[in-house]
Amino acid sequence: MCLWVFSGRDVKVLQVYGIDVIIRITSHLAFIYLTFWSLKALRLDILFRSLQTPQIRTLMVLLSITIGYTASSFFLELIALSKNLFLSGI
Repeated sequence: MCLWVFSGRDVKVLQVYGIDVIIRITSHLAFIYLTFWSLKALRLDILFRSLQTPQIRTLMVLLSITIGYTASSFFLELIALSKNLFLSGI
């Protein structure tokens, strides 16, 4: 994943960051998709006029991004905190 060659310790750090970035992006996209999928079950079109379809879709996408990113960040932070708890030896 690295484009640059560094000394031994630096390469391991960059590889860990590369894996971390891939996991974070995958998690964010997965939660955004799950949020969009679950928001489709809500009948938001009932709350708007019938000719406002593009606005309803835009609202659903923006809500999906907001809720999905927040949920993903929560779970990633929860995993990081539990990993730090176990590594600290408490």
